[in-house]
Amino acid sequence: MQLLKSIYKTWRRNAFRTLIVDDYRSWRGIDLQVASWHVAKNISTSKAHVAVLLPTSGMFPVAATAIWSLGKTIVPLNYLLTKDEIDFIIADSGVDTVITVDAMVEMIGGLPDGIEAIKLEEMSFKGVPPIRRSKKSSDEMLAALLYTSGTSGKPKGVMLSAGNLNANVEQCKQWVSFTNRDIFLGLLPQFHSFGFTATTLIPSAIGAKAVYTARFNPRKVLDLLREQKPTVMLAIPSMFNAILNTKSAKPEDCNSIRLALSGGEALPDAVYNGFKERLGVTILEGYGLTETSPVANLCRPEEQRRGSVGMPIVDVHERIVDEDEHDLPAGEDGEIRIAGPNIMQGYYNLEEETNAAFDSQGYFKTGDMGQLDEDGFLYITGRIKEMLIIAGENVFPREIEEVLTNHPDVIAAGVVGRSDTSRGEVAVAYIELQEDAEFDEQALRAWCRETIAPFKVPKKITVLEELPRNPTGKIMRRELVKIVSKEVVK
Repeated sequence: MQLLKSIYKTWRRNAFRTLIVDDYRSWRGIDLQVASWHVAKNISTSKAHVAVLLPTSGMFPVAATAIWSLGKTIVPLNYLLTKDEIDFIIADSGVDTVITVDAMVEMIGGLPDGIEAIKLEEMSFKGVPPIRRSKKSSDEMLAALLYTSGTSGKPKGVMLSAGNLNANVEQCKQWVSFTNRDIFLGLLPQFHSFGFTATTLIPSAIGAKAVYTARFNPRKVLDLLREQKPTVMLAIPSMFNAILNTKSAKPEDCNSIRLALSGGEALPDAVYNGFKERLGVTILEGYGLTETSPVANLCRPEEQRRGSVGMPIVDVHERIVDEDEHDLPAGEDGEIRIAGPNIMQGYYNLEEETNAAFDSQGYFKTGDMGQLDEDGFLYITGRIKEMLIIAGENVFPREIEEVLTNHPDVIAAGVVGRSDTSRGEVAVAYIELQEDAEFDEQALRAWCRETIAPFKVPKKITVLEELPRNPTGKIMRRELVKIVSKEVVK
């Protein structure tokens, strides 16, 4: 496995250099290498897959490399899911061993019966364990099973090969010229594809220092910016927004940052403009999915276009198609299809869904709507299944949400559809307000009318103390749909 070789080689070459700093300790290359061998020694399962349930820290790459050195597959567990969902993933993936710590086991309400827990705090890391030669494996080896939400509500296991992960690391490294002089600030959970590849595997492979914090706290992030001077900051829009709304944040806090990268969902203009004007940082947007390992597109500083997620990175090919799978010209909306060496192998134990995920030319069907401009820059419009049809017109929630979040009183917005006898469907919005703001629905609707067509203006706007979000902070529109359904029943 080329990626494992690269990581081990990097750790050996940087034996006495600090490569990771987390909430618990600092790790030199030799510390990481020896810890990986110790963990590998304690994995006795005959199963092909091993689960990992750990807080964001240096222990995650240690556990991952230990698993790979045995020729096995890592199954990262999302500790923010419900116990039923976690139990389903454990059963579906076929694991019988979980690398974890006691606090995480307690957090999820315990592991299912029959599952062995390798608790790292109970292990001895003293001395040098038997130095083992990693098992030979090819690029086709199943390296990771990352579970993502399925249409049925059950998580689906995305199969990423060693070749997929290695390709995406190399693609990203070439695209934005990451080097071992960079310092990555890791704010994303490592069970998520963005945190898994971008803030864990990339710095591990190239010998860049990584700074992790297990829980996102904007004040803690500011402290890390001041103390650690990271050059690369990766986060989702809600994280950038929280930092921006921290009164103590100053431009000098961000002087070290050369790349601030955002993904996971659309970056609101208010956050983009606020960071640029107040903190002097231009946030660059990217795009990808768990199925693409995950990075597919990324804006670079020298060619950034506001509203675009950038061009496809090295060796990624994209097409925009209509409902009949005909390629569309620049400037026209259609489904985004992607091909490249970073595209998943399929969904675990779901042959029918795997076959349905690829088109006749072998491109992955993202389910996202977007358009390419004449220079190949991608613009995301929204999700196909979230598209509203209002009086026969296609309307994407993202457009309305952007208008609402541009209002100075609105922190975040989520828009969904509601059945309507005259129009077929109308838009309804749910918002989070700034702390001292007063809610004025009519004023917000008037604000929308200044920017978008009247039929797109939300029929109703409701304030929520907190919008429903997934573990990475992305607004969960399907939960808003449930709220709408209850309101209709009433």
